[in-house]
Amino acid sequence: MEVIIKPDYEAMSKAAALVVAEILNTKPNAVLGMATGSSPLGVYKELVRLHNDEGLDFSQVTTFNLDEYVGLSIKHSQSYHHFMHENFFRHVNIPSQNIYIPSGTTKNYQAFCQWYEQRIEQCGGIDVQLLGIGSDGHIAFNEPTSSLSSRTRLKTLAKQTIDDNARFFDRREDVPTYAITMGVGTILESRKIVLLASGENKAEVVAASIEGPITSMITASALQLHPSTLFYADEQAASKLKMREYYDWIQEKKPGAPPI
Repeated sequence: MEVIIKPDYEAMSKAAALVVAEILNTKPNAVLGMATGSSPLGVYKELVRLHNDEGLDFSQVTTFNLDEYVGLSIKHSQSYHHFMHENFFRHVNIPSQNIYIPSGTTKNYQAFCQWYEQRIEQCGGIDVQLLGIGSDGHIAFNEPTSSLSSRTRLKTLAKQTIDDNARFFDRREDVPTYAITMGVGTILESRKIVLLASGENKAEVVAASIEGPITSMITASALQLHPSTLFYADEQAASKLKMREYYDWIQEKKPGAPPI
């Protein structure tokens, strides 16, 4: 895991977007893993800018989203289908047939989850997966105690997650109790992972994910097992890292490091 601390959310988002852009420039038909929530918004904004101003091409790209609420139609204002369309897909040139988002209204969730896993494999696997991190350290909707080898499945959301997401809904009771989500095992099969964390409220789980033990209680800690994870944090999110000075030292010396 490579820990990269940026001064603020904007700088962090631009750096993460550049990682995605560099992959697309070398592999135009890359498979991208997409995330929702506030964390990736800046990345999507910068990728749209690169598309409009510098010609970054998405015409051969395939995307797979991490998760979706159960019970929300694709047109619901808080569905992740709607989120992705409004914040990214309608602004770039990804063919609609190459966009995959879990269904929150399927009649057979087990069959759909199996199909979703198979479709990722058929498309060659995910080249780069974007992630945020929940206030309890979860990635996607892999709540505490989720198996670190889990696959795409139906998941019951924790009360803390429902509380955290209630700000997006009119009432707390409107937040769905269930979601369909990629598993931790699915995420770990991505070739590269880019996680973004911002804000003081994420500081404790950021420190636990990076420097604590690998545990199903903080599913983001499983990223310590991944060979190519970039963990971006702003100053506030990085404020409780014990090895902060070392992470900065690594980035300072990186230009002079021997080629791998």
